[in-house]
Amino acid sequence: MAVTKLTEARIRDLPLGSGIHRDTEVKGLMVICHKTTRSYAVQGDVRRNGRHIRTVRVKIDRVDRIGLRDARNRARVLMSQIQSGVDPTDGPEETGITLAAALDAHLDEKQHRPRTEEGYRYHLDHYLKNCRNKAVADISRQMVRDLFADLKRKHGEPTAASVMRTLRAVINTAMRIDESLDGNPVAALRVPTTRRRKVAPLDMKEWWGKVMRLSPARRDLHVAMLLTGARRSSILNVKREDVDFAGKVLTLTHMKTSDDPLKLPIGWRLAKVLAVRMEQDRPLNSEWLWPSVTSRSGHVEEPKEKGLPSPHEYRHHARTLYIQAGVGYAESALLLGQKLPGASGGYVHADHLVEHLRTHAQALEDLVFDAALPDVTETRDGEFVDPLGFTLVLPASE
Repeated sequence: MAVTKLTEARIRDLPLGSGIHRDTEVKGLMVICHKTTRSYAVQGDVRRNGRHIRTVRVKIDRVDRIGLRDARNRARVLMSQIQSGVDPTDGPEETGITLAAALDAHLDEKQHRPRTEEGYRYHLDHYLKNCRNKAVADISRQMVRDLFADLKRKHGEPTAASVMRTLRAVINTAMRIDESLDGNPVAALRVPTTRRRKVAPLDMKEWWGKVMRLSPARRDLHVAMLLTGARRSSILNVKREDVDFAGKVLTLTHMKTSDDPLKLPIGWRLAKVLAVRMEQDRPLNSEWLWPSVTSRSGHVEEPKEKGLPSPHEYRHHARTLYIQAGVGYAESALLLGQKLPGASGGYVHADHLVEHLRTHAQALEDLVFDAALPDVTETRDGEFVDPLGFTLVLPASE
């Protein structure tokens, strides 16, 4: 470490990579020669009540950006703070509710699904970990912009946008708790909306052929997903006790928009399919309608099959087919477990309309089977045999 009276000319001549060169004129001022740049810095000991607290080094700027006179003036100010017992490297004292505390408050405001809560905490622990213990008041707009750009570069725009929506929701909760917060920094950011899923039209005969080549359990699951249009979590979490064959009602207990279960009327064909499925799965002694001996939950967790729609794509198809079958907007929305818009929508209770909705559920089923099995053969035992040779045990009529 060299000690010399620094001048502009001497600084220009300092070889890169030569290390630290201290100034004799201003205490603590130094020029650090890195491999590619030279920069001014100041170093001193922070002492309080005669006791050494820590040694700190503060970068001032690169030598090609400011002159020696400005560097010395800044060094004097910084050394005055250090000798007064102030550490210039300390950030501002954080006041008010922290982001982690705001998340806890957000999750306590209302009941969330375990998977929703898990998603919030995953965002905080993995993508917002540098902010989790920071006061919300200290999260600036520029910090949010930089965070979004960094997340988008490392993890892609969909993930970055999802994290920003989480951050926005949590800060909104913090603003309701801490009256000193006067704005949400995420509001300065244009968070991209989720792109609409593009779903190709469904060729019923082709779809039926692919589904019939699956194992019996997976086959019946795909038939049920199309005929109900239920969300992935709703259909996979159905238990055997949730199937009422006498009333032809399927109870969906795992709903996204409500804590109340949905009593979903089903057509007579789907009722028969589920009855046969449950009878064949009885030896497994499982509580689930779609059991899996290999999954940790005990039921099927991933219903997607190559070349076939995903559960959410089945919802798109069901919505479209309801219209094709002549089912009205309100009825099809209720059958899909959606809330009706407007104030009057809050007065509509789907559980009071099970029998009214049954004819519409049956209309969807009739449309699907008529399109998928135009050349179906009925046996004298009331079975239907499709052109691929698959026998689907169904009553001829009801």
